Amino acid sequence: MPTFPSSIEIVDSHTGGEPTRLVVDGWPQPEGETMEARRADLASRWDHLRQAVVREPRGHDAIVGGLLTPPVEEGSEAGVIFFNNASYLGMCGHGLIGVVRTLEHLDRVEPGTVRLDTPVGTVSAELHDDKSVTIENVPAWCERLDVALSVPGVGPIRGDIAWGGNWFFLAHITGIDLGLTNLEALTALTKKIRAAVDGAGRVPVTDRELIHVEIFGPPTRDDADSKNFVLCPGGDYDRSPCGTGVSAKLAVLFERGEIELGERWRQESITGSLFTCWLERRGDDLVPFVRGRAWVTGRSTLLFDPDDPLAGGIGL
Repeated sequence: MPTFPSSIEIVDSHTGGEPTRLVVDGWPQPEGETMEARRADLASRWDHLRQAVVREPRGHDAIVGGLLTPPVEEGSEAGVIFFNNASYLGMCGHGLIGVVRTLEHLDRVEPGTVRLDTPVGTVSAELHDDKSVTIENVPAWCERLDVALSVPGVGPIRGDIAWGGNWFFLAHITGIDLGLTNLEALTALTKKIRAAVDGAGRVPVTDRELIHVEIFGPPTRDDADSKNFVLCPGGDYDRSPCGTGVSAKLAVLFERGEIELGERWRQESITGSLFTCWLERRGDDLVPFVRGRAWVTGRSTLLFDPDDPLAGGIGL
């Protein structure tokens, strides 16, 4: 039987509408000399805590959780392992923006630059005086353009596969209402697309079920270049413009010659929130920058009663 601590301390925030729940105390630290090893140890020994923290009845499907760890690289403030209702993430753009604002709330950082270690690499973030945050993400790249798929119930479609800290399939579909009133249809469509991507074995990773699916359309804000809908691995949608997703989008735009280095791309989310993004070259790497805003929404203690039959959360 899994064991639970008596309590876990968390700080909640949202970035452009997408929630982040950062665990700051009470969770046994995973072992490992690298963040990737720590993520593997967390999945092996403490996965029941992941489920308990982000799933109902304490959480809900939209929450992305994060566990703070000591840093692994010299000069980093901390390490962070991101997870959701389904499994673990390599990186999380909105989550990292939320982590920086949370660390400020905890008086651990001030405006300026902070480095945070993740399982896919060290990410730099700048907390600005106006409380916005710019993250310098891990390198992004376009893996494959114009991948043809046959989607049951939809028909043939094409899309691009790209990495922005997580894997994304960016579907080429036009004329779809990207409004909140169309969530049911958008979720059903993107789930069908993801199933087709998984079935085709097109994503060059072992955990194919962790792919995100993105659809883009015209913006509704005058200051945006595009609007998106992002299906997350656990089946819910991203309320923010999705930091790793827009990083993947930038890599595709650059590959197609549709954006230049340093050119600003303003991505609107389905909720109307905005990220401002651009690419810079670091040697052979394309490095995405994503600027957005997060707000701390609460600080609380999660309690675990040994008699609670749903202490470990309600499964998918």
